[in-house]
Amino acid sequence: MLSKSKIKLINQLKLKKYRQLNNMFFVEGTKGTQDFLTSNIPLVELFATQEWVDKHNINRTGVSATIISKKEIKKVSALSTPSDVLAIFELPKTKLLKSIDSENLCIALDNISDPGNLGTIIRTADWFGINNIFCSRDTVDAFNPKVVQATMGSLARVNIAYVNLEELLKSRPDGIPVFGALLDGQPLNEIGPQKKGIILIGSEAHGISKELLPTVDNKITIPLLNSSNSSRPESLNASVATAIICYALKISS
Repeated sequence: MLSKSKIKLINQLKLKKYRQLNNMFFVEGTKGTQDFLTSNIPLVELFATQEWVDKHNINRTGVSATIISKKEIKKVSALSTPSDVLAIFELPKTKLLKSIDSENLCIALDNISDPGNLGTIIRTADWFGINNIFCSRDTVDAFNPKVVQATMGSLARVNIAYVNLEELLKSRPDGIPVFGALLDGQPLNEIGPQKKGIILIGSEAHGISKELLPTVDNKITIPLLNSSNSSRPESLNASVATAIICYALKISS
């Protein structure tokens, strides 16, 4: 059963200030919950229906669950269609990613504001084996429930750090190129695979901020294949663009 205090806590965790105050966040859904349960992120409490516990043999894993009803889950869920499981975890300690990985690609996000976009970018990074994402401090919180849901568990495997991007990019090691996604860049198909570097993605509304433009070594763009002069899109969604760029730079690298 969900106590009034637990209902209050979970609803508070929908807001960043309470996640930071309590050092907790929550996950909904089977896939995300199971991925976090197998990570090194400490579980605080698991809430689930009896049917979910029986189906997933959760008691055999050594994890105990507080049994609640679907009606109770609806009181705290951030989803329009609540799942049968919700788990509270401790916020991971931010890894001190002080330097760029000189052996692999990583992603830098400049003021990404849409939770769905950030969640999809994290999931994309996981798919392509990109382990580190650096976010500007005004990028949406990675532990926002909508972001957590959109990652489908990938947040348990990708390192997220909120940093001063300008300082980070200016102090990067020699030989680490920055690939900035811009409309006036070199066509992506002319770049070729890359073993290392930083993929810089700008905000959905304004692109890469002017402060970061001097740090870009290679301006890249996704070629527009729609030749119509009368009607064509102005740009791609930030998460879609990230996925295409990751594919192009990672394939055969």
